[in-house]
Amino acid sequence: MPLDPQLQAIRDQKERDGVAPLYTMSLAEARAADLASIRASGGAPEPVHAVSEHVVPGPAGSIPLRVYRPAGDRLPVLMYFYGGGWVLGAIDTADGVARHLANAAGCIVAVPGYRLAPEHPFPAAIEDCWAATEWVHDNAAALGADPARIAVGGDSAGGNLAAALTLMAQESGDLVLAGQLLIYPNTDQAAEDDSMRENDDRYMFNHHSVAWYRSHYLTDPDDAFNPLASPLRAETLRGLPPALVITAEYDPLRDQGERYARRLAESGVPVAVTRYEGMAHGFFTMAGTLDAARLAQAQAAKQLRSFFGT
Repeated sequence: MPLDPQLQAIRDQKERDGVAPLYTMSLAEARAADLASIRASGGAPEPVHAVSEHVVPGPAGSIPLRVYRPAGDRLPVLMYFYGGGWVLGAIDTADGVARHLANAAGCIVAVPGYRLAPEHPFPAAIEDCWAATEWVHDNAAALGADPARIAVGGDSAGGNLAAALTLMAQESGDLVLAGQLLIYPNTDQAAEDDSMRENDDRYMFNHHSVAWYRSHYLTDPDDAFNPLASPLRAETLRGLPPALVITAEYDPLRDQGERYARRLAESGVPVAVTRYEGMAHGFFTMAGTLDAARLAQAQAAKQLRSFFGT
């Protein structure tokens, strides 16, 4: 189908305004523009029962962690990893989504401020996300959380990190995850498929964007074949936690996300996959602007309740 009219209007306004692609900016400019765009399209932040700031130990120093919680005790937890291609993004990037999911899913949402590339390339981000998840598990009682009901999730690069973390959890054997929420995730750093070739609109997330992020994140070309960078390339996905995979029609990452969902299903993992027609990469965070974003966030919350048995 054609681009959704609401999204088409946003895209056309960018063209009229001559908005430069993020991949043509300096890192500082791109980081500021990315956060400003998400705040502008995300709508008014929802109030939640409590928000707390923590500093947790990481492999290379302290990791900031923000915890959003509804009322209640021994609540399930979603570890949410923000997007931004491992280069952009911050805890504030996920603020609107975290608030909504905490309320709608009735769970704690914990967002770690993982290290970014190129200052800290692969595998720094996944190491920080793993350390933060272990800390939440080990300190569940103090947080009013249930350590037996922890799920992981994220959008774009955050979806990649969530998928990679399930592989780490399976290998460690110390942390059993309740589910994975993968929003248009990167699953194959070496992907060359139809959606990657077709999406080249300068005013949308496109294959040039993908290459720019990857060039900052992966300093060794061989890292593209590491399952922690490309979960689709893992030897096996059997035994991973149940998943919801959300993709967008006009997204260079569409095909690899849907291939990952098919491979999960073929491996016996319960998985639901939904392609949002007429949508493009990044739509999930735009709940103040796009009807489809609100629908997708509602779907995510419903799936989280299923993961948690609530």
